[in-house]
Amino acid sequence: MIVVSNATPIITLASIGKIDILKHFFDEVYIPKAVYDEIKSKKAYGYQEIDDDFFQIKTIHDSFAQDILLNDLDLGEAQTIVLAKELNADIVLIDETIGYNIARSQQLNVKRTLSFLIVAKEKGLISEVKPLLDEMIENGRWISSKVYGDVLGICGED
Repeated sequence: MIVVSNATPIITLASIGKIDILKHFFDEVYIPKAVYDEIKSKKAYGYQEIDDDFFQIKTIHDSFAQDILLNDLDLGEAQTIVLAKELNADIVLIDETIGYNIARSQQLNVKRTLSFLIVAKEKGLISEVKPLLDEMIENGRWISSKVYGDVLGICGED
């Protein structure tokens, strides 16, 4: 299975010490060079985790497609979508709404970080989602009250 990730899912899971959730579902995750550079640009969440062999850094080839996407996205998101298309990815991890919607418009199978927490709870990998959502928010991740409530409802924690 080919999985490509943007920075935010990696940073978010690293912020709560749960990168292992990705490792449970996938053998490896590809990231474009721009995502690696973004995460390594400051010593924050994901800085150390990104150097794990689990993350495979790839350079994109279609700079024209990247440049078109840069009209609406940042460099990491643009390269994530281009790399996913180039690798014919099975799954693309993008949290930001605009990037998510553009990736979907390109017929990519896009998943968000919170969906992995839901499945991790269903599979018994984690016992509760609420403390992890609260920790994400405490560590700087914005989650709307609607999404927060929806996720807790799905997980039976409302």
